[in-house]
Amino acid sequence: MTPAESAREHRLGGVYAFIAYLLWGFLPLYFLLLAPTTAWEVVAWRILLSLAFCAILLTVTRTWPKLVAILRRRRLVLWTVLAGALIYVNWQVFLYATLSGHIVESSLGYFINPIVTVLLGVLVLRERLRVTQWVALCIAAAAVVVIVVGYGAFPWIALTLAFTFGFYGLVKKQIGPSVDAISGLTLESLWLAPVAVLQLVLVGMTTGITMGQLSTGHTVLLLLAGVATATPLLFFAAGARRTTLTLIGILQFVAPILQFIIGVWINDEPMPVERWIGFGLVWVALIVLTVDSLRHVRRTRAARAGASDVAEIV
Repeated sequence: MTPAESAREHRLGGVYAFIAYLLWGFLPLYFLLLAPTTAWEVVAWRILLSLAFCAILLTVTRTWPKLVAILRRRRLVLWTVLAGALIYVNWQVFLYATLSGHIVESSLGYFINPIVTVLLGVLVLRERLRVTQWVALCIAAAAVVVIVVGYGAFPWIALTLAFTFGFYGLVKKQIGPSVDAISGLTLESLWLAPVAVLQLVLVGMTTGITMGQLSTGHTVLLLLAGVATATPLLFFAAGARRTTLTLIGILQFVAPILQFIIGVWINDEPMPVERWIGFGLVWVALIVLTVDSLRHVRRTRAARAGASDVAEIV
């Protein structure tokens, strides 16, 4: 691949990743349109319809053999089971937050997510942190304390979303390129399908199934839940393969910013002073983390360039 082609692929990857985060950012608006359907029913349809959508994609792209090959590797299958469990909890909590008026707290979870990823790198992967990364972690911890003490509520939605998605990322890292995006989402949805069916049975016995019971528009929107779930994931996978992790790390703030705007200015959720202070501290931590990441990448590139020059002289 020529330098020009490589640069074009990098830019294309950035566009794909931006589209993915843009779609994730607007997802709360989509799910709000599904009211009065409960979070339990939406998640169940989301799982089953994602599975159906992925099956169609596997057929169109003729990649069923890839899925079969993955199923023959027990280690990969177990990793996809764990990934499915984590994303299930993430989806369920996110839907609960969206449909119960806690979009702002869900946005906090995705703001915290990069910081949680760094923390998991230390606790799970035994990575060593730079001083500025420790500073960012301490500021984020202070933000949680401010919210708990000042606002008087433990941000369990934000922390659950941040940690489940953080662990989901770790699992995906363990799987690596061995499982492509479509096959991975297919298997995760497949393992969750029995749970989704059970949820629909319980919903039918309690509040009642809303699919096809309210209006044509509502039914169509609910049927599109699978497409709404799979599309940003596929864009993200396409982008991550083409661009750098640094750009991905910067672009990931698009989604929580949009969610925050939706929660505050569209859903009119309360933002007392204590919550503003907590969010402000998180944003400061993210700025510290982002600047440190950019400087580290720049220093690494400079060191490699210097090593290359020395090698040429030798």
